[in-house]
Amino acid sequence: MAHRTTAPPAVDRAAGAGERLPAAVLWDMDGTLVDTEPFWIAEEHDLVESYGGRWTDELAHECVGNPLLVSAQIIRDNSPVTLEPHEIVERLLGGVVRRMREHVPWRPGAQDLLKALAAQDVPCALVTMSYASFAQVLIDAVPGGTFVEVITGDSVTHGKPHPEPYLAAAAALGVQPADCVAIEDSPPGVRSAVAAGVPTLAVPHVVEIPAMEGAVQIDTLAGLTPSDLVRLSLAR
Repeated sequence: MAHRTTAPPAVDRAAGAGERLPAAVLWDMDGTLVDTEPFWIAEEHDLVESYGGRWTDELAHECVGNPLLVSAQIIRDNSPVTLEPHEIVERLLGGVVRRMREHVPWRPGAQDLLKALAAQDVPCALVTMSYASFAQVLIDAVPGGTFVEVITGDSVTHGKPHPEPYLAAAAALGVQPADCVAIEDSPPGVRSAVAAGVPTLAVPHVVEIPAMEGAVQIDTLAGLTPSDLVRLSLAR
């Protein structure tokens, strides 16, 4: 489902002399805002090993950025785990939620950039293939209204790399995809945002991201300002 809070007022997209702000920033969550990929990988290892199997980093990285049911099927196809895909998702999700409630592992620069966007009234949406129950953990950890919209993997018909999640976020915010900036850390996520027509910043983390037209790769969010997002995304 799309989760809505009170939208911030419309703002002049000129941040200052010669500076522009995005109409909205559409954020991936796992690996982009928070470094939860190690949580998922650890839970995958625990699950597979509990069935007497062995889980490799290569297989774990194959799961990064996918809809959860797709990752669950990868686990079923490559391990002795006999649970149904939805049962695998429930098992992994429970463990990751528990870890996240104990500690929110922010990615460098992400929390500061969220605060800067809020200070300049730039609306943000969370666009994640994790389920609403997990996204809520992050929502609970930030000031109210940080995310005006939340699109989760259990709210869309087609997950990333399909464009639906990002199209849904832009539509929910009432903005054009081309006027937004998406921030992603995985190939499926970048493909999703680019296919939706959203200028995209790719910040590789656990897996490499191939060069894609419509996306610009950067090393980190640390030190970036809201107007930097437009400047960098237009460099593609």
